[in-house]
Amino acid sequence: MKRREFIVSSCTACLSMTGLAALSSCKATHLVSGQLNKDGVLIDLNDFKVKKNAQTEYRSYVVIRNEELKFPICVYRFSDTDYTAIWMQCAHQGAELQVSGTHLHCPAHGSEYDNKGRVTNGPAERDLRTFPVTLNNDQLFIDLRKQ
Repeated sequence: MKRREFIVSSCTACLSMTGLAALSSCKATHLVSGQLNKDGVLIDLNDFKVKKNAQTEYRSYVVIRNEELKFPICVYRFSDTDYTAIWMQCAHQGAELQVSGTHLHCPAHGSEYDNKGRVTNGPAERDLRTFPVTLNNDQLFIDLRKQ
């Protein structure tokens, strides 16, 4: 195979795989700004609800993006009482992470993390920063003072 043919076929294969990956994670990310106070962030639990055909379903995660936070926070919902809040800054070199279903991905160097913030693929060697979460009526409080 000639060099040019190799490059064309390789690029075509890469673009095809990228397109498939994008389509498989095409689910829209639900962004919320939250209510920031001196200790943390409050979000409404209704942000996880989705109405479908008169039934209530739940998003598996929401992303808090607030001007006053340097990086977003991804909040995963596992049940009515089990949530995890993850700082979306890569533990490798500090790039902002992207969320896709049950994992977070670093576009800079390829590190991946699960929905609990644990590193699953390097070059990152440390887990992500997570925050304590408490439920209070219909609100979720993320304590930014603690790790």
